[in-house]
Amino acid sequence: MNSCESEFKPVTFKTTSIDNAYEADVSVTFDKATGNDELSKTINFKIEEAIISTLSDPTKKTSLESILKDFNSEYINFKNDFPDASEPKWELYIETEKTYQSEDIITLAINTYEFKGGAHGNDKIKFLNLNAKTGDVLTKDDLIKDINAFKTLAKTHFEKSLSKEQKELEMEDFFFGKAFQLPKNIGFSDGGFVLLYNVYEIASYNQGYTEFVIPFDEVSSLLKFN
Repeated sequence: MNSCESEFKPVTFKTTSIDNAYEADVSVTFDKATGNDELSKTINFKIEEAIISTLSDPTKKTSLESILKDFNSEYINFKNDFPDASEPKWELYIETEKTYQSEDIITLAINTYEFKGGAHGNDKIKFLNLNAKTGDVLTKDDLIKDINAFKTLAKTHFEKSLSKEQKELEMEDFFFGKAFQLPKNIGFSDGGFVLLYNVYEIASYNQGYTEFVIPFDEVSSLLKFN
């Protein structure tokens, strides 16, 4: 181990909340990196950027708090414009969870839910994979050596998950008539490599999220990080 490696200090995470008072129902709880100033600054910026990207109107990417204020202002304007509307209070919930941390990889799951009236709200989960030493965001290509081989393995485990958890469903009930596709969300957990499809990504709203895990001992040979 060289001197640079020995001096490297990994970050730790603490739970942080934004407790501003809003007329809309707003709840924000997220993980914040501490313990290595420059690295923590980069990671926290990437977390906030990822949270904003999951929301329905991410065009004003100045800060998370500005997004919250805009959401609240929009709700106030709606109430003023339609004082007799019977719609329930608007809701915006944001929560993150660190699902994995090693010397190389940090994975966080970002869960957001928005409700602005209507039949149901818009909920979404986003996996954020970060290089634990630099804070850089890692893509599928950064994580996986052989996408085609990984896709074949993933399809096998997808089919296994259907037989175990949703016996009444078959492959034909997903992907809207198209062939098997990898999800937009992949990431690490202590149990293995997680693949998650959001609502509407491969099936109707009623079927909700679809998630399964490939154990590390089956997938490690296909990954660039172990």
